[in-house]
Amino acid sequence: MTRNIQFQKGISLAAFQKLFGTEDKCRVALQNDRWPRGFECPRCGSTRGHALHARPVVQCGGCRKQTSLTANTLFHSTKLPLTTWFLALYFITQTKTGMSTLELSRHLGVQQNTAWLILHKIMSAMAEREADRRLEANIEVDDAYIGGRLHDQKVGRGSPNKVPFVLAVEKTLDGNPRRVVVSVLEGFRKPVIARWMKTHVAPGSRVESDGLSCFRAAAELGHDHRPVAVKGDRGILNTKFFWSSTVLGNLKTSLLGVYHKAKHKYLPRFFGLFQYRFNRRMNLEWLMTGTFRLAARSGPRPLWVLRVG
Repeated sequence: MTRNIQFQKGISLAAFQKLFGTEDKCRVALQNDRWPRGFECPRCGSTRGHALHARPVVQCGGCRKQTSLTANTLFHSTKLPLTTWFLALYFITQTKTGMSTLELSRHLGVQQNTAWLILHKIMSAMAEREADRRLEANIEVDDAYIGGRLHDQKVGRGSPNKVPFVLAVEKTLDGNPRRVVVSVLEGFRKPVIARWMKTHVAPGSRVESDGLSCFRAAAELGHDHRPVAVKGDRGILNTKFFWSSTVLGNLKTSLLGVYHKAKHKYLPRFFGLFQYRFNRRMNLEWLMTGTFRLAARSGPRPLWVLRVG
């Protein structure tokens, strides 16, 4: 299964341009994704509406409210053509390791600040979609940190520049990875892990973890907890925790190799992007078209909100 996923053909750039290479084609796709059962007025709910010739809006036949196709979507108030947005969605979903804002700006022909806004709007929608993801059955859980020691700071887990996060992998019956959850945490304490598990681990799951004491929360919540003392033994990591270690390595490679110095306050957004893509990796075409639908049904994300983190 893993090999089949890895060697998917995906969608070629030529095929994408044939489907979504003009503004009219993108508008039709957005309209179908936003109103799959036909126009619906956001004010009165009427399904009667007609497009105006003078302006690119739809006027409700009931209350006469005029609604832009992009209003209250991810593209709200955008001055960019939809072809630019759809191309950005294509690159972000179809590239294997993701795309930096600098590279995205080159491909789209926009300034890097504009590419940053595009990327973070898309990542914010993806992270929101994955926020309540729940794993079940057979799960590997691993604790990890991102970030290194700064000058004159203490080393190890107590370094203020290290961000703690947890990575969990749900496995199939034959031991292959199915879905993941990656979450930034306040720290590795039992109450923190308990709150995280109540959201992301289905009742009665089998949970495999290392011997860190905070993971005892799994047994207290009624899960089949199976701790393993690792103590830095690579042999145990490569057998008992093969997939969590592999996925963690892929995540860190993506963060450090593609996005380089991702600000810590934006890490939940980058983790959301990784999680969203991983959990939909079985079908690259569906990943792209599903993200088009997500963009059509996501609310506005102004710059000041994105800057907060």
